Amino acid sequence: MSWFKRNKAGISTATENKKEAPDGMWNKCPNCKKPLLNSEQIENKYVCQYCDYHIRIGSAAYFSILFDNNNFTELFENLTSGDPLQFSDTKPYPVRLADSQAKTGLKDAIRCGHGKMEGKDIVIACMDFNFIGGSMGSVVGEKIARSIDYCLEHKVPFMLISKSGGARMMEAAFSLMQMAKTSAKLALLAKAKIPYVCLLTDPTTGGVTASYAMLGDINIAEPGALIGFAGPRVIKETIKKDLPKGFQTSEFVLEHGFLDFIVDRRNLKAKVAAYLRLVYS
Repeated sequence: MSWFKRNKAGISTATENKKEAPDGMWNKCPNCKKPLLNSEQIENKYVCQYCDYHIRIGSAAYFSILFDNNNFTELFENLTSGDPLQFSDTKPYPVRLADSQAKTGLKDAIRCGHGKMEGKDIVIACMDFNFIGGSMGSVVGEKIARSIDYCLEHKVPFMLISKSGGARMMEAAFSLMQMAKTSAKLALLAKAKIPYVCLLTDPTTGGVTASYAMLGDINIAEPGALIGFAGPRVIKETIKKDLPKGFQTSEFVLEHGFLDFIVDRRNLKAKVAAYLRLVYS
């Protein structure tokens, strides 16, 4: 009956000699909950190899995927928000900004870079959700506006990757003004016949959806991304009705005509580069 007894002789490694897996080597898919090796995630463009779930990533990962050899020149990297409204709820706005900058290593919720995609020049602006929920403040609007000016000056296509909870409440009307500001700048880009590609990722909501995120010459999205103005919970509570299955997913939005197509992140670079070769030389 030895199988009912613990065989101490079978434990050959002392506890103090056991090695832990290094931090950051593994994490878990948010969808299927299976363990993922970090090096395999990078190779697979941060898409789960088991269920194809597109894991949320930031600007650094997107730049490494899209720019050739991850070579790019960052634009306007030193812009930071002021505090014109002297906003304070549980924490003064400057303190909140400083905490987010220290935590993320970012200056604000968007980064812009100029590099090459399959040998062709492109400017990419990418939002970072980890910085105050990817909220759109004056710096986000200003960086987009300056990126468009840069594209106009150098005749370079523009791509914007949206990932945001909406307008930044700490900047109130200053944040909402960025909707009109960026839309006006994009009109100049369209007038100059310079392509604008917009990629909507999870989540893209609020004033971002109501402005530059939906104004691309081509609007594309990643699978399963949440896309909408108000969130589904708010809409359900407002209309007092159950929402359709898959409501506000990129698949639902595509079906209702608000997207041109959905693209797997592993094919993103090739798809965007092919589109730009077709429409712009």
